[in-house]
Formats: sequence, structure tokens, C-alpha cells
Amino acid sequence: MIPQQHIVGQWLLTAAIVAGVWLGGPLTAKAETYLAGQFGVTLADKLGKGNVTSDGLAGLQVSTQDLKNSLMGGVKLGHYFSQARWLGIETEFFYTTPHIKQGPLTFSGPGGSVTADFLGLHQRVMTWAPLNILLRYPKYRLQPYVGIGPGIFFARIKDTDSGLTQSGTAIGLNAQAGLRYYVTRQWAIFGEGKYNVARIGYTSNDSDPAAPIGFRATYSVFHLTFGLGYHF
Repeated sequence: MIPQQHIVGQWLLTAAIVAGVWLGGPLTAKAETYLAGQFGVTLADKLGKGNVTSDGLAGLQVSTQDLKNSLMGGVKLGHYFSQARWLGIETEFFYTTPHIKQGPLTFSGPGGSVTADFLGLHQRVMTWAPLNILLRYPKYRLQPYVGIGPGIFFARIKDTDSGLTQSGTAIGLNAQAGLRYYVTRQWAIFGEGKYNVARIGYTSNDSDPAAPIGFRATYSVFHLTFGLGYHF
């Protein structure tokens, strides 16, 4: 009679081999184009210490403003090359709403500083990364990858009480790292971490005398996303 431990061991070994083939088995890489949707969360950091840009107030600095976490979503379109299967290019667009938190806000300059209670603002940021350069390990179903490229950031903030708005557009950094798993040759799922940073100049969109002052600050956030892509 075969010992029970031996039977259990054989079953565990078989299961491990099947899992290894399923999760990391070879996948012949080829030239491919893909379209993917991505959804996740923005783990917002802050608007870094900024400079006032409004006429008559230049030279003042604005203290750091914390941002709220938010949901995000977007799309990707990419291509991997046949002659260099580890190399690809990608364009992506995504939308998020990292609102500015309520808290103390300090203005400082040559004459000293003043701190006031800041009620916070709603913010939306649309990001278009026109050309990410991608590197991947293409031989298996489970493929790690990294990417980097410029990002164009379209930001808008709004005071919900007054309805007054400010907006700014800037070029910054869009960097990513993730894992992609091919469920079939055409369909793949992925998880990705994405970092964005840009120096954005917010200017008033209103002629109202009470319009908020213009300022320039560093926008810095990290996104954690998941998605599904179709490869063809």
C-alpha cells in the first residue's frame, strides 16, 4: 500500500506544476497592439510650497496644501514591437479629483507671514501622457514592466461656495511600474503603480474682485490602478 503521505506529496507536486504552468508558463511574445481600461485610487500627497503669481503680490510664498485621496479612471493605447519584443510605446489618459483639504494656510514674504484658516477647494486633474516608453520581460504569461514619459496635466480648482475657479496646465513626469498577466493571448489583466509630479501655475478664470489669487505649486500624487486590456 502506498503511504498516504506519499500520495499527498504527489498531489501537491502536481498542483504546483499546474499552477506554475498556468501562472507563469511560456507565452510566445510577438508584435502586439493593445487597448485597455484602468481604474483605481489616487493616493494624493500635496501641493508643495508655492509662489504667488498675481500682480502686486509677487514674492509671496504659499505653504504646502494637503490633498485628499480619490478615485481615478482612464484608458491606455499601446504597442510592443516585433524586432524588440521587450520594448513598447504607450499613450494614456486618466482623470482624478484630489481635492485640496481644509486647514491652515500661510502666506510669507519679506514683511513676515500670516496664517488663516483655509476651507479647501474642489480639484480635478486630467492627465494625458502622449508617449510612455515601456520595457517588459516578454517570455511568460506574467510580465513585469516599467514605463516613463512626459505628462500633460490639466488642473482646475473651484470654490464651491462662491463658484470661482482657477485652472492651470503644465508638463511634468508620468512614471509607472506594474505586472501584466495574460489570461488568454488576447486578454490580459494588470496592476500598476503610477507616479505623477508637475509644477502647475493656477490662474483665476474670473474678473470678480474676490477672485482667488494666482499661484504656482508642485502637484505630486501616486496612483494605484488595476485594469483589463485587449491585445491584437
